[in-house]
Amino acid sequence: MMNVHELWSHSPTVHSISLSVSTDSLLTQLGSDDTRLVHARVHSSSLAPHCLGHERRINCPPPNCCCCCGHTHTQRVCCRCWCLQVMGTLRDLQFALQLKIEELRQRDALIDELELELDAKDELIRRLQDELDRYRATVSLPGPSAVCTAPCEDRQRAKRKTIISEPFSPDPVTLVMLSQRSCDKTQASQRLIQAALLKNDLLKNLGEGEIAAIITCMYPTTINQGCFVIQEGTSGAQAYVLEEGRLEVTKDEARLFTVEPGDMFGELALLYNCNHTSSVSAQVDSKLWVIDSKSYHTILMQSGLDSLSHSMELLSSVPFLKSLPEDVIVKLSDLMEERNFTEGDYIIRQGATGDTFYVISKGQVKVTEKKPGNEEQVVLSKLSEGNWFGEKALAGENTWTVNVVAAGPVTCLVLDRQTFKDIIDGLVFNCSPDVHQSHDSKAESEQKGSGVLSSSTLSDFHIICSLAAEAEFGHVDLVKLKSDVKGLFTMRVLKKKLIINCGQREHFLRESRILMDAHCPFIVRFHKTFRDSECLYILTEACLGGDLCRLLKDKGCLDECGTRFYTACVVEALTFLHRRGVVYRDVKPQNVVLDEHGYAKLIGSRCVKKVEMGKRTWTFCGTLGYMSPEIILNRGHGVSTDMWSLGVFVFELLSGGLPFSGSDPMKILTATVGGIDHIDFPKTISKNASSLIRKLCRSAPSQRLGARRNGAKDIQRHKWFEGFDWDALCGRTLNPPLIPKMKPSWDSSVSCGDYTVESVESCSNWDEDF
Repeated sequence: MMNVHELWSHSPTVHSISLSVSTDSLLTQLGSDDTRLVHARVHSSSLAPHCLGHERRINCPPPNCCCCCGHTHTQRVCCRCWCLQVMGTLRDLQFALQLKIEELRQRDALIDELELELDAKDELIRRLQDELDRYRATVSLPGPSAVCTAPCEDRQRAKRKTIISEPFSPDPVTLVMLSQRSCDKTQASQRLIQAALLKNDLLKNLGEGEIAAIITCMYPTTINQGCFVIQEGTSGAQAYVLEEGRLEVTKDEARLFTVEPGDMFGELALLYNCNHTSSVSAQVDSKLWVIDSKSYHTILMQSGLDSLSHSMELLSSVPFLKSLPEDVIVKLSDLMEERNFTEGDYIIRQGATGDTFYVISKGQVKVTEKKPGNEEQVVLSKLSEGNWFGEKALAGENTWTVNVVAAGPVTCLVLDRQTFKDIIDGLVFNCSPDVHQSHDSKAESEQKGSGVLSSSTLSDFHIICSLAAEAEFGHVDLVKLKSDVKGLFTMRVLKKKLIINCGQREHFLRESRILMDAHCPFIVRFHKTFRDSECLYILTEACLGGDLCRLLKDKGCLDECGTRFYTACVVEALTFLHRRGVVYRDVKPQNVVLDEHGYAKLIGSRCVKKVEMGKRTWTFCGTLGYMSPEIILNRGHGVSTDMWSLGVFVFELLSGGLPFSGSDPMKILTATVGGIDHIDFPKTISKNASSLIRKLCRSAPSQRLGARRNGAKDIQRHKWFEGFDWDALCGRTLNPPLIPKMKPSWDSSVSCGDYTVESVESCSNWDEDF
């Protein structure tokens, strides 16, 4: 290709086509953008009658004659001027190209640097992720919580331990005193604390009155620079809101992140006693607001009791309900739902149909009527707190004859016709014979009173082998009577010191008292208890087929036939307990064991408790992922909490995973409070099974399947159990899905040792009734 200098060195007789060829080649190498620029210049020159290179001061020869070389060109511009233009354009483009190349080189270098930095950050995130997950178990800042259905994993199953807080049953005077404790705060401090509580995924579910009471109760504390608010490995019972300063969160002396003003942390400790997995220290002098777990539980307990008392007072003022027994009033109060309305809302509308009875809890309503031929509504009356309307709906009338409109913010307690009918019918039902009584009587007559066991002592048993650890309190032995080589039993050995240190004395005593009298073929039989100076001993029947947790570990998940059988066994066990006013509170696969015939039985649990009719219990207990929302939010709970756990139990057997799961306890609790409606069910769960689970896991305890007057009958009549032979199950004639292979690795004729009988010390009087 000819460059510009070569062009000038050629003879003037060079044909114009040579210039045209070399120019075209040059333009091709310059690229499309630069080509358009040169063509634009040439084209603009060709439109003028004179050569633009001569700036119109010299007249060029005729149009097709070059003023420089004398040759004819197609362009109306002389070749000299055109070449000068091209040279200028080339210089401009070369300079621009060098700038672009340099800019791209710098960008490439920057990208390489950023990629190296990103790789380093990814590695840091990977290393810190596990630390953050463990940290959030104790110190959790507000943020979104993802709901996921995790697969069945051995690592997760190992963490599913029973949690139970220390008993908290203050007398009424103490309860009122603690709930009304207050500390002066500025308006700014109150707003900061309120914002922190409402940002928290768990505490934002509390009522306005409860939030206000917590704010009032919180007290201030100051932390000097370098001092610890929380230390890793210690236990605590406080939650904090930072108002001033800055805190640093560390794990094994490695910095995780910073807590800023307006952040809340440590709220898990409000629910139950747990060890901190991270340390929090002050980077500068800081001011915090503190709430302790006792005050927190007191506020929520008092709120729940006040709400129940207020509902009972309102119902007792209704004339046609006054004659009902007190326990029925309590039941109605517990079943009534609270609904809120704003000004102008139509609570009921004239001409519409409805089946709901309303009692005004707060606010005022207007009763209006629209007369035929009159467009305007006539105000008939105004109703306020304590008044009621819609009572005719309970008697069967479906069409409203008036309007009831909210005259401002209104809160009503509502009761639908079917619920009311169930309660009233239950007055007759409870007087009729118990359809399960024959099964219970038979079980009691069969299992009561083995004379040998009733007169046996601890020294009468040989230890065959140790079966498993009893969590943090002891272990389980397989034993036999010295006088009976064939009979096998299990002995739970519990260390008193560990029980006392964890504040679990009352729970173990309650478990032994309740289950010692639970003669049910679907509950592991408690035979007898013993004690010495160091340990408590519980002798139970031996169910050596393993628990359902182990079965899930082997199979991943169960089919519908197997799940239906094991669920039915648990339903029978819960029915037995609920008819006696006992709530189990810890239904899960690892608490269901198989006997030698393949039938499932509930084992003993520290969570069992007898709850009086119409009463609630407030202890935080159960297993994360299985416990109901009312336990987590400390609303008070009864036997309907077992229905929720039963729904989770069915879900896990069919899918191999929990519906409510997360990377840390707070996420699991938040997901649970969010409810079952936010959960996507896997394809392994059929439509009927999904329906059963959703009805068992309704957020309102009174609306759960099995929680109403018919109890377990409603569960038995569900479509998922259609065709299931409940009588054959109770008679133990139904074939189980699996018969365990009982191949013991021990020789029952050989003893591995005996229990050493020690004297009972005087300091052990707390267990004298054990």
